[in-house]
Amino acid sequence: MKNNVKLQTRSSVQQQEVRKKLIELYKNTPLPVEQLMVNLPLYIRSSALAKLLYINELYELIIRTPGIIMEFGSWWGCNMVLFENLRNVYEPYNWARKVVGFDTFEGYLSPTEQDYVCTGGELAFKNNYSVSENYAEHLSALLDYMQEENTLSHIKKYELVKGDATKTIHTYLDKNPQTIIALAYFDIQLYTPTKTCLEAIRPYLTKGSVIAMDELNHFEFPGETIAYKEVFALDKYKIIRSRYLPDRSYVIIE
Repeated sequence: MKNNVKLQTRSSVQQQEVRKKLIELYKNTPLPVEQLMVNLPLYIRSSALAKLLYINELYELIIRTPGIIMEFGSWWGCNMVLFENLRNVYEPYNWARKVVGFDTFEGYLSPTEQDYVCTGGELAFKNNYSVSENYAEHLSALLDYMQEENTLSHIKKYELVKGDATKTIHTYLDKNPQTIIALAYFDIQLYTPTKTCLEAIRPYLTKGSVIAMDELNHFEFPGETIAYKEVFALDKYKIIRSRYLPDRSYVIIE
């Protein structure tokens, strides 16, 4: 990871110190690797577990809705792997439930004034939330393995779209006019790419489609809420707060 990465945190100094104990316990686990892989919950914090439950919450909402899953801002790709595996749990023969992730894999490109109005850009600076060099190739290998492990492994059901989403979303949709979007997951956080992608996907949504927003109503990333308001308005659809994470929201197109 690049040295200039700064992450959101709600933890106190005391919590951060306590979590160092968990890191040491994980690094020094007595479990053999093959056992560790199936016992990872031993080392998962409740806050991380809540994130997994939230992803499951979203997936359950779209099981009867046709279409693909799009994620804007994949970062390390954990959600993409979860979506791949949840498809195999809930609908293993739904080969049409493709998961498409959009990310620069270089962090933020061009924050704008809408991203700074509350915090002065403490987190919204260029290249923040970047990943390790060549990480996209590693993520592809992980997704390839998950597909080999799961049903209908001969059909590729994911795509990583690397680059500026304000451009790549149009390219993808032009090449895939058949697209229906069942779930659009937004963790891109900044105003311009969020607004551009919301506008681009709107004609591809159907009744029952879900739009999930990770930073709606967040003072640290005001650009996401501004973008959502300008495209959909706050009074058009009911905004639902996640059962598991107090700061995650979604809307269901009705």
